[in-house]
Amino acid sequence: MPRPFRCRRIKQLPVYRSFSPDDITAIESIQMTVDEYEALRLLDNEGLTQKACATRMNIARTTVTAIYDSARKKVADALVNGKRLLITGGHCEFEPVEINQELIEKGADTMRIAVTYENGEIFQHFGRTEQFKLYDVEEGKIVNEQIIGTNGSGHGALAGFLQAAKADALICGGIGMGAQIALDDAGIKLYAGVQGSADVAAKSLAEGTLEYDPDAKCNHQGHHHDESHECGHHHGNGGCHHQHED
Repeated sequence: MPRPFRCRRIKQLPVYRSFSPDDITAIESIQMTVDEYEALRLLDNEGLTQKACATRMNIARTTVTAIYDSARKKVADALVNGKRLLITGGHCEFEPVEINQELIEKGADTMRIAVTYENGEIFQHFGRTEQFKLYDVEEGKIVNEQIIGTNGSGHGALAGFLQAAKADALICGGIGMGAQIALDDAGIKLYAGVQGSADVAAKSLAEGTLEYDPDAKCNHQGHHHDESHECGHHHGNGGCHHQHED
């Protein structure tokens, strides 16, 4: 009988999710999963041993060996044969994120809205957010407010950070497609393309009158916000149990 499938724990999402050779236009694509990317990152970029990598990813050492070998073959295929490398998909869960301040207790019937926050305004670049303001809503009214720092979490970890903060919805300005996917996977409703006062926006959402742009993108130069994450059935809520290890 095959062993139950164990989700691979991911500390941070890929910042850059596609790589293409410059000297050809019509190219074949090859897909590397997020968990393969994470194994490659931990072993080759951070220099961890396979045992340490297995601990970080919460999987067996033999599984690390298998997905690492697969990742390296895909990189070699892309480099040698001039293929486009895409990083997407996989069977993953966020590494638990520690929030270094006490959060207001969230009620069972409370909706928690998180807003990218800077000096009272909605911060316009999700991936560089240093603070979120949390608003707890009950029966259409805001009952609690709290500002929390992201502890230097990069954009690859912010979806996990919001999940740890028990956010149900996010109001922000621009945001990359990969982050949108990550938020959706985390069960966090996105309200993007919003500007102005954070308090006003949160109140409008609580009352059901917020205007937003579901197609808003973050195009801030010098900061790539299209981190990919399409891992299915995960985030520590009982997912992945229906599949099996190879």
